[in-house]
Amino acid sequence: MKKLLVLTLLIVFSLFVFGCGGASDDAVVEEPEGEEAALGYKIGIMTGTVSQGEEEFMAAVELVEKYGSDVVVHMTYPDKFMDEQETTIANIVSLAADPEMKAIVICQAVPGTKAAIDIIKENRDDILFIAGVPHEDPEVIASSADICINPDDLARGETIVALAAKMGAETFIHYSFPRHMSYELLAQRRDIFRDECEKLGVAFVEVEAPDPTGDAGVPGAQQFILEDVPRQIEKYGANTNFFSTNCAMQEPLIRMALDGGGIYAEQCCPSPYHAYPGALGIEIPEDKAGDVAYILEQIEAKVVEGGGAGRFATWRVPCNMAIIHGSAEYAMLYAKGEVGKQDFDKYTETMSAAAKGPVILNGLDAAPNFLMFVGDSIIFGE
Repeated sequence: MKKLLVLTLLIVFSLFVFGCGGASDDAVVEEPEGEEAALGYKIGIMTGTVSQGEEEFMAAVELVEKYGSDVVVHMTYPDKFMDEQETTIANIVSLAADPEMKAIVICQAVPGTKAAIDIIKENRDDILFIAGVPHEDPEVIASSADICINPDDLARGETIVALAAKMGAETFIHYSFPRHMSYELLAQRRDIFRDECEKLGVAFVEVEAPDPTGDAGVPGAQQFILEDVPRQIEKYGANTNFFSTNCAMQEPLIRMALDGGGIYAEQCCPSPYHAYPGALGIEIPEDKAGDVAYILEQIEAKVVEGGGAGRFATWRVPCNMAIIHGSAEYAMLYAKGEVGKQDFDKYTETMSAAAKGPVILNGLDAAPNFLMFVGDSIIFGE
């Protein structure tokens, strides 16, 4: 009842803000000044906080710095987004309350995204919505967002196991928790992991970890990883690959896998920026921010120094950063009237530019606007 009441209030609020019949002729409108006046449009970007997703948070910050806060409006959703979906919904709705808002990019598109989009579209069907790394089922979120973009988790079910086996894995540890396993694509990928491991003679082991949105929060989930990885290496040996479905677990996972001589083929959100710098103590100078070649060199040096040459890898392309940058550039084109909501050829161009390499996007049969991609991997010290 409480959630229903909150959603009802949000709908009333949106009607109050957006109006039912447009602005009155007598309404007083403040004229924008400076660059905002010249552009006459804004795009919104919603990400997690630094603790839940530093990569997408920093990508949004870079766009604000590039275009200015008068053009790019950045908001975050709560760390405990499962318990505070009303806050996520309210934040997205508030972005759309600005009449100059033309597009909203949400990455990661956590639960509540669809509800917010549906509320907004009752009165603002002109806004473009791009949902990056959606947490809601593909057909569900694709029915509301104009474009959905996600790493091809099903294809990764094959490529990650193949890469782990190539690096010598005899056991594959899969860390997750019931909330993530309720997501269709993550559950299907887990099943593909298991099947591919069987084909390649790799033992597949599921380990339930604490949910970072639960009572223990992110610190509790990270502490579990710090303590469990050594246990698994003692049990199964160093030729064990570690994988987790959660972003906040990646730093301790990398650190402990390297300390124990284990294998780490790929993060949940593959990118050289995701967790590797924090796990390996790499500080990125301001003048090297966004320099992919530099960070790859630094990671390789640390991995080799730690004795992990040939046993640690990631995508050459920063996954979530590419999604936010590519989606934001497409949103800019839409705001200027240069593309429609679903010009997938142009979207492929902006994604490829952001990824600094060709990207092939594949849509789902049941939801053609739910696009997926896989990037090339680099094995450090190979």
